[in-house]
Amino acid sequence: MSVDVLLGQSYFLRFDPKLHAAMQPYPPLGTLYAASFLRGRGYDVALFDAMLADSEAEWGEALDRTRPKIAVLYEDNFNYLSKMCLLRMREAAFAMIGMARQHGCTVVVAGSDATDHAQAYMDAGAQYVLIGEGEQTLGELLDILSERSATSLADVLGLAYLGDGELRINARRPDLKDLDALPFPAWDLVDIEKYRSIWLEHHGYYSMNVATSRGCPYHCNWCAKPIWGQRYAMHSPERVAADLAHLKDRYRPDHIWFADDILGLRPDWVVEFAREVSRLDAAVAFTIQSRADLMTDAAVEALAHAGCAEVWLGAESGSQTILDAMQKGTTLEDIAAARERLGRRGIRACFFLQLGYPGEEWADILETAAMVRRLLPDDIGVSVSYPLPGTAFYERVRSELGGKTHWDDSDDLSMMFKGTYTSAFYRRLHALLHRELEIRQAERSGLDRAAALAGIDREWDDLARQEPANRRRGVLPLALVPAPARPILDLNAN
Repeated sequence: MSVDVLLGQSYFLRFDPKLHAAMQPYPPLGTLYAASFLRGRGYDVALFDAMLADSEAEWGEALDRTRPKIAVLYEDNFNYLSKMCLLRMREAAFAMIGMARQHGCTVVVAGSDATDHAQAYMDAGAQYVLIGEGEQTLGELLDILSERSATSLADVLGLAYLGDGELRINARRPDLKDLDALPFPAWDLVDIEKYRSIWLEHHGYYSMNVATSRGCPYHCNWCAKPIWGQRYAMHSPERVAADLAHLKDRYRPDHIWFADDILGLRPDWVVEFAREVSRLDAAVAFTIQSRADLMTDAAVEALAHAGCAEVWLGAESGSQTILDAMQKGTTLEDIAAARERLGRRGIRACFFLQLGYPGEEWADILETAAMVRRLLPDDIGVSVSYPLPGTAFYERVRSELGGKTHWDDSDDLSMMFKGTYTSAFYRRLHALLHRELEIRQAERSGLDRAAALAGIDREWDDLARQEPANRRRGVLPLALVPAPARPILDLNAN
């Protein structure tokens, strides 16, 4: 077997102990879009799916088996962990680049980390790096490499390459506006039954991933946007409903994870989507990510009609002071209203929470804990602030970064800048918030629940006593932390 292009990515679930234990794998959706795009240009492609692979050695086996001319590491930009660039995955990418070069392949890399650190990937052996959104740039580059086009490399927008021994980075390509022009992802390249068996064994249902949009127009100053920038583009509701109908008919999923940063920026889109889902009999229970201030009565009603089972909201903090410092653009009232509306329609409301933002004090942490107790979200995801290149937050703490600039895996939770407290203190908070919520939600007798909560109260008291000893010296209170300039919101919704 010999193919023109072998596409792969470097997120190995096995290298991420926390998520490997959770065992909720999804194929690399961004890579599948690139595969179908190249097929549409007449290229014969194969897929190496690192998600379920044991190690980089399987990439070597795929290279032996497919004997490609060109190897492309096309990271899944719908996977937020690819945006964070866990250190173990970067090491895997570098190893895979070296293996592909040893096989005589031309090596192309695309993804958030490569966009931010093109030189590092060139040093590892990559010959081309795609900057930003990659499909069109990849297509034009492959046309040049395969001598289908006489275009100069210097004229390919969004491309980084070596010219005269120096790194050259061309002008950035404008983001794609008409997402419906993209072909359906190449799901036929995925071992669907392997994914299905894993989901059924561990969870009793099978989930697939879908994307309705690209990008996010909001200005949270800790959120990096290396691929799509500040723009937000959407598939039409008709296209998304048709894709759901196809997946339902062909692959029979029990659940859909919409991998968008934000689904349903416009309530009218959600209403039309619900209508189309009903018309095509495409309803499958689904989970989305969104914002509290987008969960209006109309949006929640439409989501319920379309089959939404769960919404993850970027609540971030129970302190309005911290939300404002993050430039989140939401209020505690928004969070409470969203939780109430979703609960009233039987939709699970889950909160992402972020600890350790610059200037966060013990009183702010207690406000976050109080919000969780008061609103009782159906689940929480707790992390600590992570400096991502290209953000105002990163620039604010850049001088404080040491040798460790990436988490090893998603359970690392190390403070990589001078946060108010130590990493160990935040890890205890992380565990305590989870345990308390589980206890408050538990179906237990009143006595058992009361005893468990009394234990939780003792843990909070113990943390309060230890708080002074876990403070880092020289950390400024929020009033003295310089704030980045507040940008003007431009939704740019297509």
